[in-house]
Amino acid sequence: MMQKRPHTTVVLAMSADGKIADFRRSPARFGSTTDKAHLEAQIAAADAVVFGAGTLHAYGTTLTISQPRLLQQRTTEHKSPQPFHIVISSSGNINPDIKFFQQPVERWLLTTTKGAKFWQNRAEFDRILVIETTTGNIDTCAVWQHLASLQIKNIAVLGGGQLVASLLEFDLIDELWLTICPLILGGDTAPTPVAGQGFLSNLAPKLELIEVNTVEQEVFLHYRLHKNHQRLNPV
Repeated sequence: MMQKRPHTTVVLAMSADGKIADFRRSPARFGSTTDKAHLEAQIAAADAVVFGAGTLHAYGTTLTISQPRLLQQRTTEHKSPQPFHIVISSSGNINPDIKFFQQPVERWLLTTTKGAKFWQNRAEFDRILVIETTTGNIDTCAVWQHLASLQIKNIAVLGGGQLVASLLEFDLIDELWLTICPLILGGDTAPTPVAGQGFLSNLAPKLELIEVNTVEQEVFLHYRLHKNHQRLNPV
């Protein structure tokens, strides 16, 4: 049975046709200021935010907490001003010159032995974690258990679709916040919230809708993962 792990919430904005970026995988900046404030609040509630290298490549930065109310809230809770910002990348192929490495956050890299080589003896990442399977891939379940051992109780996952698919496969997601934005992106290659091979319908993750908020032209959907399902297996 899975040992204790952090409570994990996925937070994503998508178009009305379910795309999290256009077919060129441009930075998804179609969310409103309300959506950005919502995302910042979710980040403020987390001990760590986790995102894939593809997401970091698209933006070149991460979102930091700037609202005084949220910063004060973290101070009251005896937390650092910003949560840890954790990049997951098997290859470790990340441009060291992007603005992310100048932002005022503590940066971690979750990678493989191969992916860690470039970053050893460099100062860009405050911590490098190598937790891999016997085949040299990142051991996602072991990673989540290890993060719990580091007193990380709440994680916000900010994309992308491959990472979300991996977490769903191992039943590591507790909640999803999906913002539906008023545009249609289309495109066979445009990324969606969940990538990977997909799930058969009878084994697909089941969701429980627990909250719906409509603000102007956007709809905020809050789901809880239904835990009484069979072990998930991708196609």
